Amino acid sequence: MFAVAWGGNEFTPLLVMYRAENQMSALTVDLLLGAYVLGIIPALLVGGPLSDRYGRRPLLLWAPAFGIIGSAVLAAGGAADQAVVLGAGRVCSGIALGLVMAVGTSWVKELSVDAPATAARRASLSLTAGFGAGAAVAASLAQWGPWQAQLPYLVNIVLTAGAWVLLPGAPETRERSANPGRLRDDLRIPAGSYRRFLLVVAPTAPWVFGAAASAYAILPGLLAAQVPGLAVSFSGLMCLVALGTGVSVQMFGHGLDNPRSARGIVVALAVAVPGMALAAATATTRSVLLGLVAAAVLGAAYGLLLLGGLREVQRMATPDDLAGLTAVYYCLSYLGFFVPAVLAALDPVVGYPALFAAGAVLATACLALVLANRHRALPT
Repeated sequence: MFAVAWGGNEFTPLLVMYRAENQMSALTVDLLLGAYVLGIIPALLVGGPLSDRYGRRPLLLWAPAFGIIGSAVLAAGGAADQAVVLGAGRVCSGIALGLVMAVGTSWVKELSVDAPATAARRASLSLTAGFGAGAAVAASLAQWGPWQAQLPYLVNIVLTAGAWVLLPGAPETRERSANPGRLRDDLRIPAGSYRRFLLVVAPTAPWVFGAAASAYAILPGLLAAQVPGLAVSFSGLMCLVALGTGVSVQMFGHGLDNPRSARGIVVALAVAVPGMALAAATATTRSVLLGLVAAAVLGAAYGLLLLGGLREVQRMATPDDLAGLTAVYYCLSYLGFFVPAVLAALDPVVGYPALFAAGAVLATACLALVLANRHRALPT
């Protein structure tokens, strides 16, 4: 999970490089950033339910294969200066990430028999640490290393291949189903939790990666002119600050969760509101220091939202639909990765300060909705 998440986010700090050296527009690189959602969502919706039927290992073994292919294609795309090739690489990376998120998260939960309450934290930490390390290493290599458009991806290929060798040693936790039902039934939300999923989980899910992408995909581009000659490494620093804060709050913020309410999600949204306001202030002032503070606050919101959402989903799910329901949650979460492209398209008309301010208002509305429904339809 760590290795594939590394590959999924190594592209992000290089957006500044592609804009400067390949003459790509902000909208183009933001669309490339979100392109891997086109791989993530099908992999989530198919991989999760199939692993409920046929076991975790047979599905997850495909993830490092797609991850290696994705990094190889991205390395070739950077050399060839072809947005189409880069997009294809992002889709392959997305397929790998979708599999580890749906199948891997479920597998980690089932392996955590020693401490079931830590399952969501183990899964979210694996992903968040991979996202952060991948971005930081890729930015450093692209800023100061040789073969700037290739070496970051080659490092991930080696890392993922090593993880692939170890993967078959993990014990299987899900036996092959003798009489599987319809595949689409595995994606249904349990009837007793439908209202809670709709009113508590669904409104918060897009903010998971909406907050993260705002911190490390939008703000670095807005501040690139303030750090001449160091734009790529600064982008990596923003990723590291946001995701490092996300890791920290996941490690020490687990006590916020309460199975009788949505306290963890409520606190996360309460952090997202000032995070969006700080992003609006950064877009107005173009202050590097303010941008780093905004990245940290948005990273904290991301970490708490991911952890709180996974815990809500794991409490709702039965053993037969754990991976399927996890897949639905992640699909909603990854809608947030289209935020950079949407804001880039609206920027010429509205401007980033107003767009981030509108985001703060929208986060406040979602917080009010969750507060009104936090005690309803609790899982038994």
